[in-house]
Amino acid sequence: MTKHFTTAVITRSLLLFWVMAAMIPAFGQKGLRDALGNYFLIGSSLNQWQSAGTDSAATAVVKKHFNTAVAENCMKSGPIHPEENRYDFTAADQFVDYCERNGLVPIGHCLVWHSQAPAWLFRTADGQAVSRDELIRRIQQHIKTVVGRYKGRVHGWDVVNEAIEDDGTLRKSLFYNIIGEEFIDIAFQAAHEADPEAELYYNDYSMALPAKREAACRLVKRLKSKGLCIDAVGMQSHLGLHYPDLDEYERSIEAIAQCGVKVMITELDVNVLPNPRSFNGAEVSQDFEYQQRLNPYPNGLPADKAAELQQRYLDLFTIYQRHHSQISRVNLWGISDANSWLNGWPVRGRTNYPLLFDRQYQAKPVVEKIIQLFEKDRK
Repeated sequence: MTKHFTTAVITRSLLLFWVMAAMIPAFGQKGLRDALGNYFLIGSSLNQWQSAGTDSAATAVVKKHFNTAVAENCMKSGPIHPEENRYDFTAADQFVDYCERNGLVPIGHCLVWHSQAPAWLFRTADGQAVSRDELIRRIQQHIKTVVGRYKGRVHGWDVVNEAIEDDGTLRKSLFYNIIGEEFIDIAFQAAHEADPEAELYYNDYSMALPAKREAACRLVKRLKSKGLCIDAVGMQSHLGLHYPDLDEYERSIEAIAQCGVKVMITELDVNVLPNPRSFNGAEVSQDFEYQQRLNPYPNGLPADKAAELQQRYLDLFTIYQRHHSQISRVNLWGISDANSWLNGWPVRGRTNYPLLFDRQYQAKPVVEKIIQLFEKDRK
């Protein structure tokens, strides 16, 4: 019995030794934040389960690889302000607390967006369209309440999201139809008054399109000409293996920087699945019927497609490295393939592989290559 006990203890000790020995290289390996953090902030969006601290695998990735995070949904006006006289800060408070506990620079997303704005915002109590003055008052009150609550804690805000169409015209949202283009000015002014030290951003998708790029530059110049604060433009970067044209994408980085603001890559992911007919941009209202041909890799990404994805990410991060003096932040839209929005948009029920970490939260080989790319540049 004694011999058996001794053998068991020795066996467990050896196993522990081997496990610890195997873990030493992993602890020694650098994360994205170690290499890229010398150039710009690097991070991800967090869903409310992750920022509540219930997803330990996500937290492990966050601690090793990221130094910033953006709220995926909990700070949008619909979830945070569901009724005129009621705010729900529960998830937003958890997000900010989580960032502070884990050494992350918190980014708020987003204050004014047509897509997830609560219906009451545009209606009177009897269901009529709200007046221009009343909508202005409500926007100002919402922004000052939300930004004011996190004054000195949230580093920056996506003040206005997706106000420009792909052809460069302003989106005919209810904000625009009731107030006019001044709703953008009003939002930026209110955010600055609520926290004069917070950075303020305009954020949009399909920014590689020349017409949209030019419209964003006009917007920046107009705001600046009025003395309003705008610190950066976010290029959402919901990309694919073969779109957009990377030369145009790079021209957008250069053009925005020339307007006197920083560029942020705010919602980076790379869709590897075929797009439905008539698919366009990152308009969230798109919802296509499921077809098996649109979900070709339910059991794993083939080696050739994985190689394409790796090269696409290397091409992108080579651009970011080249323009690091003009870029202040690179934010992936999700941590793991398992919780990417692209599994359910624009076709529900698909299996996508758009991020740097797989469904088990393991870094894909491209992560180490990105780290090497930026470390090589420092030598």
